[in-house]
Amino acid sequence: MAIIYRHSVLANRHAEIGAKLEDWNGMGTAWFYDDTPERAEADYLAVRTKAGLMDVSGLKKVHVVGPQAAAVIDRATTRNVDKIMPGRSVYACMLNDEGKFIDDCVIYRLSVNHWMVVHGTGTGHEQLTMAALGRNVSIIADDDLHDMSLQGPVAVDFLAKHIDGIRDLAYFGILQTKLFGRAVMISRTGYTGERGYEIFVGSKDAVHVWDNILAEGASMGIVPVQFSTLDLLRTESYLLFFPGDNSETYPFADEPCGDTLWELGLEFTVSPGKIGFRGAENHYALEGKERFKIYGVRLEGTEPADEGAVLLQDGKEVGHVTFGMYSSLNKHNVGIARMPVECAKDGCKMTVRNANNNEIPCVAEEMPFYDKDKKIRVAKG
Repeated sequence: MAIIYRHSVLANRHAEIGAKLEDWNGMGTAWFYDDTPERAEADYLAVRTKAGLMDVSGLKKVHVVGPQAAAVIDRATTRNVDKIMPGRSVYACMLNDEGKFIDDCVIYRLSVNHWMVVHGTGTGHEQLTMAALGRNVSIIADDDLHDMSLQGPVAVDFLAKHIDGIRDLAYFGILQTKLFGRAVMISRTGYTGERGYEIFVGSKDAVHVWDNILAEGASMGIVPVQFSTLDLLRTESYLLFFPGDNSETYPFADEPCGDTLWELGLEFTVSPGKIGFRGAENHYALEGKERFKIYGVRLEGTEPADEGAVLLQDGKEVGHVTFGMYSSLNKHNVGIARMPVECAKDGCKMTVRNANNNEIPCVAEEMPFYDKDKKIRVAKG
């Protein structure tokens, strides 16, 4: 049984909508307001065509503060911290000594010696604490800071009514401001592939901000969306979810869990030429030694691949679809898959077998499937 030891002050708001909170990352999270295909479809369409508001406070927020804070970030993550200026953030990974992925995160530089690392269900907090040993720095977990994600094409129009300069906020930029009279930090980030924003706010003000966004935004089509909607959105947008896409869920037959960045397609998170981060030497040594690849599949028809559906080639099991979805909006039936390296090339023919034993022809296809040139998520103006 999961132990929920973290609390969102928005829990009552979720319950009023119909959610039975379930554990994610130690926090009661609104996975579903209504566990039906109709609700899933409505929430997906809301984010893709208008905007949706999600409580993502289950993400862990860790402050790294002090004269040697940058050295801690530099050791624990794959990014070159000298390139991150105050007011900016960046997506990064964390590795173990073997050079295998153990967490991903967004690094926020709030001021010269104050950083915040936001991570999911991996061991990010532990990695930062390890890197901080013997250094003049404080590591502070912050569950008071809540995080609500406003994602979709009308999000910027809504925020522009309240915040000067929001249209000019660059992708992965940070803005310290106020919203509905309360102090907030707005980050041009998200997990949907849309032009979106994350709104960080203290617990005493979170309900006020949530209520006002939904009340004022209703006329623009802004609605609360359940956490599970992220699986549909991320699948189209090639955004991985730990451990759902990893060997912790799909273990190797003859070796321990642990995936390389080369296998996951996350090698871009290593700043060019960077050394000295945990697992660096083994990371570089593992290039070209991929045991599998994360790659996309496009299925025929409209029956989506089950979560964990078997991937076949010539009748032989070769991998799994970690998550699949059919989009009535974009008219595609796609999924994220773990497959042999030789299959990870556009047009490679395979078959997906669902739990009902239906076998669906598919071909490998490079991701993302939605907004392939990523113009939507980085747009300004």
